Amino acid sequence: MSKREITKGQVQDKVSMKPFTSWHIGGEADRLYWPLDLQDLQQFLKRLPQTESLTWIGLGSNILVSDSGIEGTTIITQGVLKEMALTSATQIRAEAGLSCAQVARFAAKNNLVGGEFLAGIPGTVGGALLMNAGAFGGETWEKVSQIETIDRTGKITLHSASDFKFAYRQITGLKNDEWFVSAIFDFTPGDGKESLSKIKTLLERRAQTQPTGEPSCGSVFRNPPENYAARLIENAGLKGHTIGAAQVSLKHANFIINTGDATAADTFALVQFVQKTVLEKTGIALHPEFKWVGRP
Repeated sequence: MSKREITKGQVQDKVSMKPFTSWHIGGEADRLYWPLDLQDLQQFLKRLPQTESLTWIGLGSNILVSDSGIEGTTIITQGVLKEMALTSATQIRAEAGLSCAQVARFAAKNNLVGGEFLAGIPGTVGGALLMNAGAFGGETWEKVSQIETIDRTGKITLHSASDFKFAYRQITGLKNDEWFVSAIFDFTPGDGKESLSKIKTLLERRAQTQPTGEPSCGSVFRNPPENYAARLIENAGLKGHTIGAAQVSLKHANFIINTGDATAADTFALVQFVQKTVLEKTGIALHPEFKWVGRP
């Protein structure tokens, strides 16, 4: 079933997750729900049994979905939680289903600067909040002042950013049965045209150095302290190494691409092989940025 065949606002059974992940990998979700908007999502959660397992997916750019699929209900937020507005002269409220690039451009068009790096994050606001995603030297939570979450009953709660702690590619403070639905970002007044030009330059650089046109999850591994995962992988001679249809990118060693019909098993095996090889050659342990989603 393709994305176009999904009826928003209705539960769909046994839906392949391949179209919903940037790796184009994954088995079926037992049930999939693509809400109409935030209000529809609230009503759906109120009706859902409290014992139901829930999985949330935005652009699917930082996840590896199990070949055995996802248990329970999977909620898709991309293109749904998409409201964005100025809440003050320097603040923007952006919902979780928006791409980070949309936030960067919206800020620039309103003559707010400091969010250009967001354009380099290949995911949604919700995903960026969950992992403190970063690019080009910037990190998501450095620009966040308030957060809205939703719980299993559909209740929305406003939090201060200080309720959470963040570090490189991780955050703590989010409860097990809460999910991000929006954030308020703080930016600085400035030259919007210059900001848009900077965004364009950053994206051109990204396209030149990363396999942006091929199925991947973005960066596979976190950068170790004072080092780069790509450099370590390349120096280990692993560029182009393949298991099944999963391949270490020839363009950027910290990307694993799906060259055709890669499975989650292929991809995870290649991740483990890269970790083992780099550890043996350098003594440095590489830690994945992406999250495993679904059955073991």
